[in-house]
Amino acid sequence: MAEEEDTRIRILQSLRGKICEGKNLGPCSGPNRQRDLCTFCTISLDQEEVFRTKVFDKSLSPFYSEDFYFEIPRPFQCLSFYVFAKGVFQRDLPVGKVSIRKEELCKFSGKEHWFGLQPVDPNSEVQGKVHLEMRLNELIIENGSMCQQLLVRIIECQGLPLISGQNCDPYATVSLVGPARSDQKKTKVKKKTSDPQFEETFNFEVTRPNSYTKKSHFQVEEEDIEKLEIKVDLWNNGNLAQDVFLGETRVSVKILRNDHIHRAWYLLQPKGNGKSKTDDLGSLRLNVTYTEDNVLPSACYTPLRTLLLKSPDIKPISASAAHILGDICRERYEAVLPVVRLLLHHNRLVPFVSAIVALELENTQEANTIFRGNSLATRCIDDMMKIVGRSYLTVTLKPVLDEICESNKTCEIDPIKLKEGDNVEVNKENLQGYVQKVFSSITQSSSSCPPLMCDVFRSLRHMASKRFPDDPHVQYSAVSSFVFLRFFAVAVLSPHTFQLRPHHPDLEVSRTLTLISKTIQTLGSWGSLSKNKLSSFKESYMYDFFKSFQEDKCIEKVKKFLDEISSNVSKESSGVEDSVVLKEGEVQKRAQGRKRIGKRTFKKRWLRVTNRELSYHKHRGKEALCIIPVKNIRAVEKLAESAFNRKNMFQVLHSEKPLYVQAGNCVEASEWVEVLSQVSRCNPDRLGTFHPSAYVSRAWLCCRSLSDSQPGCKPCTPTLLANLQLDIDCDRETERIFSLLTSSYSKLQKMEDACASIAVYQGPVREQDDYSLFTIQDSKETFHTVRQITHILEELQREHDTRSGTAQYGSQENPIVGKTS
Repeated sequence: MAEEEDTRIRILQSLRGKICEGKNLGPCSGPNRQRDLCTFCTISLDQEEVFRTKVFDKSLSPFYSEDFYFEIPRPFQCLSFYVFAKGVFQRDLPVGKVSIRKEELCKFSGKEHWFGLQPVDPNSEVQGKVHLEMRLNELIIENGSMCQQLLVRIIECQGLPLISGQNCDPYATVSLVGPARSDQKKTKVKKKTSDPQFEETFNFEVTRPNSYTKKSHFQVEEEDIEKLEIKVDLWNNGNLAQDVFLGETRVSVKILRNDHIHRAWYLLQPKGNGKSKTDDLGSLRLNVTYTEDNVLPSACYTPLRTLLLKSPDIKPISASAAHILGDICRERYEAVLPVVRLLLHHNRLVPFVSAIVALELENTQEANTIFRGNSLATRCIDDMMKIVGRSYLTVTLKPVLDEICESNKTCEIDPIKLKEGDNVEVNKENLQGYVQKVFSSITQSSSSCPPLMCDVFRSLRHMASKRFPDDPHVQYSAVSSFVFLRFFAVAVLSPHTFQLRPHHPDLEVSRTLTLISKTIQTLGSWGSLSKNKLSSFKESYMYDFFKSFQEDKCIEKVKKFLDEISSNVSKESSGVEDSVVLKEGEVQKRAQGRKRIGKRTFKKRWLRVTNRELSYHKHRGKEALCIIPVKNIRAVEKLAESAFNRKNMFQVLHSEKPLYVQAGNCVEASEWVEVLSQVSRCNPDRLGTFHPSAYVSRAWLCCRSLSDSQPGCKPCTPTLLANLQLDIDCDRETERIFSLLTSSYSKLQKMEDACASIAVYQGPVREQDDYSLFTIQDSKETFHTVRQITHILEELQREHDTRSGTAQYGSQENPIVGKTS
């Protein structure tokens, strides 16, 4: 088993992007045309909803501006974006959808596109796959004649959709369809399952009876074969309600001309292949980036990982592998993140950042332009703060941002944008109160600043002072340019991108946050003690507003804060770690200790996990009904669907009865298991085995053991030891670096040529334009590193080619799409 784990390839999928805006939503004419639609968008993997925007009021062209990111924990066929009209007294009505097949996602990666909405037809909402076997047999009838029989075996289905949040009751109809016939047969109904095992075989007569003596060998008549096909339809049995179509597939019988037995998996397709009458339903502007990482066993990445981790020690730093990656992928912002994460995990980030900051300062001529550009150094520090400072932002800003977003006080102070009835003095007072609260929260938060951020700030302060010894203020501006301008001000402006708010704020709140962010930027930059900060405002109303702050007091507070987060003096600490909410949301929880399965054993609850405890509540904000200290959690594992006939379930094993929870979708379930596993990973009493199913009716459903205290029958999932807040998969990050280097291979070759040219000619003569893109301080050292990178890339590519075999077409991993002929 261990050997299998060491050699397998992990396929890790993720989705990132933005639902930007809609345009002219709804039918363009007719009785269904509405002027004041209240709409929202959802994202679905096949038919499972995994993300939802907030409702946008009364607009046919709403500006959603909702970012999304999630890991995809299961295979899927189609990514869909739905637009719904919010119902008041009735259910939400679908306006239209955008569906993109998985194999087509790469066409749209990383760029915004407008997509026309298609109608939402129940017969086109399908997912799952079916396993079929077809066989031709000869049959001799009573009079000695022979006819051909087709045997169709329905083996099983996988991944059928939920119906009203529950597993479906599926059955299949099997039809032999031709110009003059349509013979249909039906399987038994399977109860409460999305993965039914049918194992039923049906016989169909294919050809007319013929004299057996005239047939020298088994053969099917060509004219019949060309016209016949097997059609399989999947349905949900509605009992008293109407049956619901789940999908279909069609297979031409002529596939058996060359092989009398055909067995394969087929993806279920929409009825009529999804073709329906289209209407102008409007359009959506989307940015979608789908990433699939094929992660090799860890040992394969050792050479590249070792070379990257040596980067802080290479002199000059521009000759290091990490710097070379940043150089050749300069225009790709995502190139820096995997390097930062890898160095962060191995405690090598601070020396690397110090080295590249020193290189940047060498090329900075004036103190007042320090760290202004979008360089490798500033990008590394930006990414570091976003990763390491996530809980710091939550503790510092979330309470005051929640108050701002929920209180709905008007803060507009621009005379041109004032609405009728607005009082500018009242608005100014509201804004000033909010700015004071945000400013105080920041300047009093030094004890919560993560130690790694303090280490980086300390290094920045020291090197800036050393580079500009005659400027007494540069030590402050070096730090404030990051912590205020690139960290706090950005989080205030877009709290949803830092998980400080669930959704993008509405237009009025967004305007308030913009005004607060502008003011915080300027207040923070006062740490540089520049004299003419008021001139930084182009708008006269901001100039007047800013004058209301007491300059000297703010300067002292900023200086004190910057001193505390960047000096060698140890910060005061209470010794007690702040309680940080890691995840919360609505779930279905099974009553603990119940021995039977019933309709009323599951109830809606609000689940909340912090770094200290797991609790559930009747509703959000209500008193906890149950609290489980994190130290008491012994294992967190997914629960088999068969346990309660429910998908997306997991179990929390602790000192008392197991806690069984159903998440809203597969992404939520995976995130709950991940965060709970990480927060409890170092507990001394963690279990080595668990039961993948439940103890019901005095027996474990998985192993049939009768004792409820029987040790588990399956090994627990190993949890990687990693910082909870960082959650870094080093092999995945190294694979992404490999992909980045491979996609920029031509630039790597140009850098190698540039090094050779410099070494021979003492400087590039004819190809200055190409070579000026690279930072080459030592051509021999850089050439040596580039050659090492090239060799490692070739070896890794060989590993991928050897291990990454494509599954056979028609297999469970690579099912057949659409009609086969």
